[in-house]
Amino acid sequence: MKILILSDSHGLTSELKQIRDQHTGMDLLIHCGDSELQAEDESIKGYTVVRGNCDFEAAFPEDRVEEVGGLRLFVTHGHSYSVKSTLVNLSYRAREMEADIVCFGHSHYLGAEMVDNTLFINPGSIRLPRGIREKTYIILEAKERDIILDVYDTATGKIPELSQKFSLAKKQ
Repeated sequence: MKILILSDSHGLTSELKQIRDQHTGMDLLIHCGDSELQAEDESIKGYTVVRGNCDFEAAFPEDRVEEVGGLRLFVTHGHSYSVKSTLVNLSYRAREMEADIVCFGHSHYLGAEMVDNTLFINPGSIRLPRGIREKTYIILEAKERDIILDVYDTATGKIPELSQKFSLAKKQ
C-alpha cells in the first residue's frame, strides 16, 4: 500500500498536478492543509485535504481519519494542536482517535518520529520549506505494519539519504 503525503503548498497549482500525475497508483493522496485553494480547483482533485490556518474553504474539514490497508491515519494541519512547539497535544488527540499514523504540516519542517507507538509524519512544504532547501513531500509504503518513508524533492525527485524505516506495534 502506498500513500503520498504533502503539505503547505500555499497556492501552488501546477506542482500539485505534477506530483499527482508523476505518482500514479497511490492508494491515497493526502494534503495536510494550507493549499489556499478552493475545493473545486482542478489541481487539488484526488487529494484528501484538511483545512490549514491559511485556508478558508469550508468544504475542507479541520481533521479527518482515513483507514487504508489496515492502518488508521489521523490527518490534520496541526495549527490547532500547537505543533510548532510540541507534539504532546497532537499525541493526545492521536491516542483518542486510535491512530497508527498521524500526518500533519504547519511548521514546514520535514520530519518523522514514533511517539507512544504512533508514527508522526510532517512532509515539510512544497513551497516554503524550513530547515532545508528541498521542497519536500513523502511517499509512505506499508507492508503489514512495516513502514518505509521515502522523501522527494519537487525538483530533483527521491532523496535516498532521507528515507526512513519504521515498524508499528501490533494492535492488541
